[in-house]
Amino acid sequence: MDHLGVLSLAPPIIAIVLALWTRNVIISLFLGLFSGILILSHFNPLSSVKTVIGDYFFVQIADSYNAGILALLVFIGGFVALLEKSGGAAAFASKITSLIRTRVQTQLSAWIGGIAIFFSELGTPLIIGPIFEPLFDKAKVSREKLAWIIDSTASPVSVMIPFIGWGVYIIGLINTEYGRLNITESGWDAFIQAIPYYIYPILAVLIVPLIVITKLEFGPMAKAERRIQETGQVYWPDSKPMRKSEAITEIKETSSKPILVWLPILILLVTIIGLLIPLGFPFKKIDGNDFRVALTTAYLFAGISLIVLMTVYKVKRIAESFEIYVSGMRRMMDILIILVLAWSLGAALDKMGTANYIVQLIDGNIPLFLVPAIIFVVGACMSFANGTSWGTFAIMLPLAIPLAFHLDISMYACIGAVISGGIFGDHCSPISDTTILSSTGAGSDHKDHNKTQLPIALFNGVLTIIAFVVGSLVGYPTTIFIAVTLMVIGVLLLSKLYNRRTPPSVDKFSS
Repeated sequence: MDHLGVLSLAPPIIAIVLALWTRNVIISLFLGLFSGILILSHFNPLSSVKTVIGDYFFVQIADSYNAGILALLVFIGGFVALLEKSGGAAAFASKITSLIRTRVQTQLSAWIGGIAIFFSELGTPLIIGPIFEPLFDKAKVSREKLAWIIDSTASPVSVMIPFIGWGVYIIGLINTEYGRLNITESGWDAFIQAIPYYIYPILAVLIVPLIVITKLEFGPMAKAERRIQETGQVYWPDSKPMRKSEAITEIKETSSKPILVWLPILILLVTIIGLLIPLGFPFKKIDGNDFRVALTTAYLFAGISLIVLMTVYKVKRIAESFEIYVSGMRRMMDILIILVLAWSLGAALDKMGTANYIVQLIDGNIPLFLVPAIIFVVGACMSFANGTSWGTFAIMLPLAIPLAFHLDISMYACIGAVISGGIFGDHCSPISDTTILSSTGAGSDHKDHNKTQLPIALFNGVLTIIAFVVGSLVGYPTTIFIAVTLMVIGVLLLSKLYNRRTPPSVDKFSS
């Protein structure tokens, strides 16, 4: 059905406006979906409720692909919860700290640690923060800098890993839209191909060592660095740290060992590869169901191995480990609900012909080279307002993918624009869960963290818009090279400008 015209815009507009207003993605998605079904059922509310439940929720959940994604996410949730509570990552990070001698090494080590613990963007701050905060205090590096580093290696890293929760979630959204458009490429392949267009997450990760090595300090972050270097004060007089340093003691009290992080991950990877190689991986295309079964089996084996290790090393009793595992599964419930709602909303928009109508509006009125940049800006506004990039992906991907398909512009660039916008808005938002947890993990004042991170995030955000526009004009594959080149040039110029004003700090610190 593609004759609804302007009415076909009602569901996405309602979903977006409510997401900005209520900051509740689940309610926004549901009401956006319900409004679409209400229009399709000629405004019969009872019939609309029955249709939403019977023809959308049940159908989406019963679909074999969707069911596989939901089951896989549940197993991922259980494994991640075990990984966070095992203390293995903290023990592994503790080994690194004995090798640190300078301020630059201190900051780069926290950056490397944040990248290494890529399985949970929520776990990274609470693992890396408490481990490195005494080292940052000793090196006279501000808590605000620590919060920024771990925030830059939490969701920006996690969003680029295809076999963890973020990747599986995004692949599920992509694959559903591809199915509706009869695109034969798998969601997995599309995800991998789109990674070079995850411009903002890539810049967020790469700018950390660039700023650390050039010793660039500007804006509120420069003031925070001067404070601790000149006065030794960890906080501003009016700061209210999200966590006292002594509040997290579980990591230090545990008898955990590094083997509790590297062995389960090794088992995970070996299981995945071992199950897929007989099917022709990586030279042949693997059936989606076989791939999901392999991933789910691997996460199950990795979870069992971690429970055994936690019992052997007396980190937790076996009953406690199972409770952690189950609680991690339960923690995924919101994500599962969002996915089902997103799939249902996408199906409703397809039936209403929303993408076709938007194409008619854009064609000849908006230059096509601006489309990825516009998608990025809209996604960023949504993510900033509701504090979650997951919800932004759920609303924007069902719009961006058909738009790219019908306008014949780069699918991967549009997917990357959605992901980039979600992470950028998440980084700027004071109500973002990862931003709050980064403040908590670093023992920083949340307002101070948001204030010091914002100028760096805006710098990368502007570069992302420029890269999408210029890349669209000169060739999409050049987009990431344009972005990284501009970032390097920008940081080098700023470092010369600001470092000329500020005397260089002593890099080494006394023991």
